[in-house]
Amino acid sequence: MDDLLPGMLHLARDGGETLTRQLTDQLRRLIADGQLAPGQRLPSSRQLAQSLALSRNTISFAIEQLAAEGYLLLSVGRRPIVAEGLSLDRRQALRRSNRAGDARIELSSWARRLQRANWPPVHDGRPRPFQPGLADEREFPHDEWSRCLRRAARNAPLRRDRPINHPPLQEALLGHLVVHRGIKAKPGQILIVPTAQAGLTLVANALLEPGDHAWIESPGYGGAHVALSTAGATVSAIPLDAQGMAIAAPKEAKNAPRLIFVTPSHQYPTGRLMPIGRRLELLRYADAAGACIIEDDYDGEFHYEARPVAALQGLAPSPRVFYLGTFSKATYADIRIGYVVVSEAHIETFERAQRHMGMLTSITMQDALAEFISAGAYLGHIKRMTRLYKSRRDCMLQALAAETSDRLALEAPAGGMQLLARCDPRTSDRQLSARLLEAGVVSRPLSSMLYHRTGEKGLFLGFAAWNEKEIDQAARILARIVR
Repeated sequence: MDDLLPGMLHLARDGGETLTRQLTDQLRRLIADGQLAPGQRLPSSRQLAQSLALSRNTISFAIEQLAAEGYLLLSVGRRPIVAEGLSLDRRQALRRSNRAGDARIELSSWARRLQRANWPPVHDGRPRPFQPGLADEREFPHDEWSRCLRRAARNAPLRRDRPINHPPLQEALLGHLVVHRGIKAKPGQILIVPTAQAGLTLVANALLEPGDHAWIESPGYGGAHVALSTAGATVSAIPLDAQGMAIAAPKEAKNAPRLIFVTPSHQYPTGRLMPIGRRLELLRYADAAGACIIEDDYDGEFHYEARPVAALQGLAPSPRVFYLGTFSKATYADIRIGYVVVSEAHIETFERAQRHMGMLTSITMQDALAEFISAGAYLGHIKRMTRLYKSRRDCMLQALAAETSDRLALEAPAGGMQLLARCDPRTSDRQLSARLLEAGVVSRPLSSMLYHRTGEKGLFLGFAAWNEKEIDQAARILARIVR
């Protein structure tokens, strides 16, 4: 070994790394690969220094570093010894792997359910018309928001007590929700989470046992299907009628849902508004069945035809409704903060689950949002964008009607940020969406949001983030593709 080791080392004297670093790394690799066997003695530092034409200090530094890491054993007056049990013997492991044939890691049932879920939709990340779910960040009051952020950052060192849900934001948000959405709650019932999807996942995992039944709308939000199914629920797709989810009690009580997911303010993706009669019917059914409801009010701030109907949560006679919202739709995508209103009796449990699952958001960001809301900037922005988005909805309806004639059946939503354009059931809306994407127009096929057997086809199109010129240009491209 005294003669062989120097030949196993290849040091670049004009390289970017120091000779000590190179020597240490190469000796470590020789030990890990099994080329230096456990129990083997290395040459003395004097011998190695002479063989490699290095200073003894360089050799000593490398040997001491490897001894500190546990690769070598040192004793006074004796040469270093390679420690036992360190050889990874990669070549032998590779041979064993090849003999085994299939060395894949076995995934959990949760991961396998996630693999089967066709959500979230994949795109290249570049916002383009008519991508749904996007607010127009160009219209956001960035200067005012920046001032709130700067003040919040300066205040950060003064916040010694840091609860995960910032009380000033809970209070400011509740004040808004009580007046504008009819929410009935106390500030502590509001959990601030990284996204609305995080809040949905939190509630699903806290309420569902594997095998429980859960209902979702069909067509409906793919994120809800993923959250409920990966929590272990047996998910049933409930078709829509003109008033939203068509409620019908299952024939067997054992199939009654434990959790129901709905988007009553603007059904996703049809945009239908669930009227008060159907809302009360849903609440009565949930109460009788002992079911909880997740009410996703993802873009419920924007109503164009009349005053919004009060949230289910505020109408419920019992605390069975978990209200879900997000700031990213009312403001812009970079403010990725959601919130969920939970039952008062279970605040402590949900906060513990929130902390355990790591669903935490920056206190500085929460502080900035609290000021943004309290100062009236949030409500002012919503009012301005409601007027703008209504005009863009009307512009898009007009442009599509003019360009596509009778090839698309348009459904004008009473609010929200996107609309549904139905097409001939014989058409493949997935192929149509793929062709549009190649032409620079983003859409989402309706068939990808259906969870029951039906021949419905269509395109889900966002209008909020695009000005009139962009809408007209994209409508012409869409018309050429669907022709």
